[in-house]
Amino acid sequence: MWRRSFSSSAATAIAALKHKKWDALIIGGGHNGLTAAAYLARGGLSVAVLERRHVIGGAAVTEDIIPGFKFSRCSYLQSLLRPSIIKELDLSKHGLKLLKRSPSSFTPCLDGRYLLLGPDKELNHSEISKFSRRDAEAYPRYESKLENYCKFMDLVLDSPPPESLQHKSSLNEQLKNKIQNSVFWASCLRQASSLGQKDMVDFMDLLLSPASKVLNNWFESDVLKATLATDAVIGSTASVHTAGSGYVLLHHVMGETDGDRGIWSHVEGGMGSISKAIGNAALEAGAQVITNAEVSQLLIDNSSTVCGVILADGTEVHSSVVLSNATPYRTFVELVPDNVLPDDFVRAIKNADYSSATTKINVAVDKLPQFHSCKLDHPHAGPQHVGTIHIGSESMEEIHSASQDAVNGVPSGRPIMEMTIPSVLDKTISPPGKHVINLFVQYTPYKPVDGDWQDHDYRESFAQKCFTLIDEYAPGFSTSVIGYDMLTPPDLEREIGLKGGNIFHGAMGLDSLFLMRPVKGWSNYKTPLRGLYLCGSGAHPGGGVMGAPGRNAAQLVLQDNRKTT
Repeated sequence: MWRRSFSSSAATAIAALKHKKWDALIIGGGHNGLTAAAYLARGGLSVAVLERRHVIGGAAVTEDIIPGFKFSRCSYLQSLLRPSIIKELDLSKHGLKLLKRSPSSFTPCLDGRYLLLGPDKELNHSEISKFSRRDAEAYPRYESKLENYCKFMDLVLDSPPPESLQHKSSLNEQLKNKIQNSVFWASCLRQASSLGQKDMVDFMDLLLSPASKVLNNWFESDVLKATLATDAVIGSTASVHTAGSGYVLLHHVMGETDGDRGIWSHVEGGMGSISKAIGNAALEAGAQVITNAEVSQLLIDNSSTVCGVILADGTEVHSSVVLSNATPYRTFVELVPDNVLPDDFVRAIKNADYSSATTKINVAVDKLPQFHSCKLDHPHAGPQHVGTIHIGSESMEEIHSASQDAVNGVPSGRPIMEMTIPSVLDKTISPPGKHVINLFVQYTPYKPVDGDWQDHDYRESFAQKCFTLIDEYAPGFSTSVIGYDMLTPPDLEREIGLKGGNIFHGAMGLDSLFLMRPVKGWSNYKTPLRGLYLCGSGAHPGGGVMGAPGRNAAQLVLQDNRKTT
């Protein structure tokens, strides 16, 4: 839908690409690739972004799948986009408008009760008290503790990992690298000291523990624990009992909206508006953004230095450096010619965890769902419609049971769903009186043993299973469905380019974060091939609509460029 804004004629734009040597080419016009392009162009480099699809945004995209309805087709909420990027690229000037949600979550129960949570502390206390007065008292302490941990993480998110130099370098470069790394670790030590030993031990416990252990230690109410636990498993194949899922819980609460920590928001016009705003900032700085321009291979000279790309139509485009916003698997296994990279590096990339159990269903409905637990029978939006609606998440054991179905190779019998209704706040994405509904569904294995996602009847059967489950909480929901679009893990791989359907470009386990992302020894956006950098979610600090990998990688490229000029 934004093709015309960025390249009026793909053929003409591609033809123009080959007539110059670019300072930087970026593979993939997802939000990280566009972020990198904006910073590189602002740094004075000539930059071209090459996007395979007809629309920019990658997973942060808005598409008209059903006439009159604009879907955030993959990612669907904003919080993780780094405040530094919003400020430095002046994204509000480029059209970014965030719509805060209050309350931020609603969990209906089959017994007629419900739980609302949000930024209003009095509301939280009142709502949680319906289930446990002890939990109501503990919840503000829990939020405060996580907020302190998030402040510690800010340093890590906005910095390249303190990686050792990988290529042969001068004594001066080695000394500079050691100084930079020492400064990073000294900053971490200062942050740790400010937390204190007890909090640091608690912090490590959170990172290493299953989410169930963390939440059981804090709370006693099943519905509260389950509501919070969904953040620990979203987008992964993990159970709430999986060690390290505590970090994923933290990862999903360390964002902010307009300075309010942990607040998720809708984006006016859908999530593609984030990509469009960043793309506009890149264009303003002088970058070229070209759609329908699929890269099929990297160009590599005799010295194992990347010097450009080959497009799917055979066009060669030359550049001094290439940044890949594609997944590590796509970048190193599919785009790099055979026998160029070290065997141990390729083996590590191939053996990384790209598994997924996530399905996204985008639904157009003719009326809002009416939840029987709220006893509200009118067509207008209430507080229960504003935030994330947790379906089938009344206890952590329900979540665990759903995950075990996928472990056994079948889609969950009672799927775990996060439902959001952005059209309640955003009047630009649906016809009057009708609504857009996002369903983020778990758990759905990539290759189910009882069927095939390419089978229409199998797909339809699963979608109806989801709608029927919603009917248990909101009777009549199924009859309100006008149409839907479903992206299973294989669809996410084919349509969006996410290996295995993994929305993070690779699992967010502790064995694949920070100095080990994407693999040990190559965490600072550089690769074994000179001139090739990784700038997508497969690099530090990981997935989500964050922009940090793109910003950090671009700053490293600019730093390296200054050394050679």
